[in-house]
Amino acid sequence: MGVESPEPARELSVSAANVESRLTEVCSDVWEHLLAEIPQIRGDDAVERILLASVEENVATLLHIFEHDIPLENLEGPAAVNEYARRLAQRDIPVRALIRAYRIGHWRFLQWCLDELARRGADDVVSAAVNRRMLRVSFGYIDSITEHVIEVYHLERERWLMGQTAMRAARVRDILAENEVDLDSAEAALGYRLRQNHLGLAAWLPALSRGGAGLARLDRLTHEIAKELDCPARPLFIPRDEGLAWAWLPMGSHSEVSWERLSSVVESGEPSVQVCAGSVQRDIGGFRSTNREALRAQELATAASPGPRLTAYSQVAPVALMCKNLPDLRAWVGSVLGPLAVDDEQSAQLRDTLHAFLTTGCSYTAAASNQNLHKNTVHYRVRKAEKVMGHSVQVGHTDLEVALLAVEYLGSTVLQAPGCGAEGRQRR
Repeated sequence: MGVESPEPARELSVSAANVESRLTEVCSDVWEHLLAEIPQIRGDDAVERILLASVEENVATLLHIFEHDIPLENLEGPAAVNEYARRLAQRDIPVRALIRAYRIGHWRFLQWCLDELARRGADDVVSAAVNRRMLRVSFGYIDSITEHVIEVYHLERERWLMGQTAMRAARVRDILAENEVDLDSAEAALGYRLRQNHLGLAAWLPALSRGGAGLARLDRLTHEIAKELDCPARPLFIPRDEGLAWAWLPMGSHSEVSWERLSSVVESGEPSVQVCAGSVQRDIGGFRSTNREALRAQELATAASPGPRLTAYSQVAPVALMCKNLPDLRAWVGSVLGPLAVDDEQSAQLRDTLHAFLTTGCSYTAAASNQNLHKNTVHYRVRKAEKVMGHSVQVGHTDLEVALLAVEYLGSTVLQAPGCGAEGRQRR
């Protein structure tokens, strides 16, 4: 290959010097164009000023590279450039907005340079060579600086989130411990209103996922649930470890939850995630109690084999309250159900029909519809269940319903193995 003519480098240097003479005008134009094109980066005066400083540093650096033929490998990230990336990370502005700013800003800057080259009227051969050189160098710079600011952004995002998470977790611990709390200060620190209705959640992954990936999945699901339930603000998400998080959904003035909609989000989301929910409670006292309920439901879901994807405390409260002592609960279920507390298919069939019968107000017709059975089949199974237990379903009606509810959620955990006698109820 022949030696490159020095003429394109000289022409680019002169053009860059001419553009530099209008530096303030160029930078203002690029800055204003970025604010007009990218909504996420406007609206905060302090950040907009740092953006202008970042534009000024990038434009000045590129013009100096053009003017003095500075090798790209000798450059370091300018201070304002780094600070701007950090500020976006702190404000939860997505990194794609930062990358887009460099693409759009680069193009706007090139327009000034191309206009200056055209004004100088170099011949076509020199002009083409200058354009190639300018594009090669400027794209090289943008590629390098973009990689740099993305790294700065992610490092700051991780540091910021860790600090924010630790601060919020400390505030939440104070609230849950019923320490004296200044509501205004706590709400400002948490970014969450305590004077409203709340729905507490506990979400976890049975298999740990390291490197923050598990928590990211739980956070994503929490926000999807909040969106589905039309929450008026962002949920409060507090990691407990690499695979467990507590969350509070801001319900505003709403006191009811569509469990069907909540369940649909959980069921259609990450298959390995389990979620437990308290009931809707109000103000700081409700903030505490809905969390306690979610944790009670979690104890139940953890004891179940296998646990459901979603467990709502309001639907399992009696069983959840008994889960603190599983051996005693197992013995009690056995005493209520008798031989019907055996973990086999025939007993399961009778229990399911009996549960449907009791929960439909002892209506054979309604139970048959619920179970998709003939009314006579329901009648037969109820009579058979009574024979197995040795008494009518009207005897200890309430205990029978709760025992069947415990079996529905805890399954074999509270049943005895087939072939075991009464002593088998203590086997676990």
